[in-house]
Amino acid sequence: MTILSPVDALDLVAGGVARVGTDGRNDPQVMVVELRRGEALASLGRRIRQLPCVLIGVADDDDLRAPRGFDVLLSPVAEPPAPWVGSNDPLGEATELVARVHASPQAATALVELLRMSETMTITDAVIAESFVYSMLQSGPAFRAWLAGRAHSAVPSCSESPVMASRIGDHLEIQLHRPHVHNAFNSAMRDALIDVFAVAVADPSVRSVRLSGAGASFCSGGDLTEFGSAPDPVTAHGIRITRSVGALVASCAERVVVDVHGACIGAGIEIPAFAGRVTAAPDAFFALPELALGLIPGAGGTASIVRRIGRLRTTYLALRQCEIDAPWALAWGLVDEIGAGRG
Repeated sequence: MTILSPVDALDLVAGGVARVGTDGRNDPQVMVVELRRGEALASLGRRIRQLPCVLIGVADDDDLRAPRGFDVLLSPVAEPPAPWVGSNDPLGEATELVARVHASPQAATALVELLRMSETMTITDAVIAESFVYSMLQSGPAFRAWLAGRAHSAVPSCSESPVMASRIGDHLEIQLHRPHVHNAFNSAMRDALIDVFAVAVADPSVRSVRLSGAGASFCSGGDLTEFGSAPDPVTAHGIRITRSVGALVASCAERVVVDVHGACIGAGIEIPAFAGRVTAAPDAFFALPELALGLIPGAGGTASIVRRIGRLRTTYLALRQCEIDAPWALAWGLVDEIGAGRG
């Protein structure tokens, strides 16, 4: 991994983006810059964002003035302020991120370029933009390779509805109900949630909505048995933007509380992040694993999570593909409270 100084990075980009990856001094997929105090940071920030690669800044001390233009900022401070990510070994953490980018270069680049644009969009526009990028990556070689190599396994059958809902007065209680597969998010669950949340959006007499999950986990993410099952990426895009659970949750967010526990992976945190309030049990953990499939978050996470923890920390979470626990999520603002847990 080559680490550039701000001056070296500025010199590299001075000739335009065409020079990136052509002179042997850098990586066309990712650039790591050691952020030294007073070294051309303002000039670099104005120029660097145009680069079509992942941009990682690593602080060399505890000076936490965040330069503009980067996709991830790593700090040696244990609990730095946003948008920094703290690490006792920032250079080692940068090495891990570079490895993740190299493993999924097209998805990683598409992710950072999308997030650079969508952080200032409306939620509706950001969800649509995410779907366009997701559909493009569904046609890419990494996702096709994953589809070809995945192990096919039968999903245990369950005759019950994937979503349970009940109304008591002005309160609507909703529960994900596929506990036998940790509430893996499939099309039947999506459609059932659309129907229930459409009621909450259309009926102002519904004053409060609470969403939870049955079993050991709130939601283990998208049901992998359905990945790639749409006739084509164009059709899948049409379904995503017209059947977006996250967009409906956002439409009534001020009335929605989500209680999460156990695994909250992919859609299991992307959708709750749209809600006005998220309460996590002490055992909750969170991850965005989509890059390992050659994809990006596709349930609205590039719109919802960004608005909770910011673009740079969202980029880190998606690129690093690590699990974060409930206290970490609370410190970042991904959840609003850690509750007592499930009885």
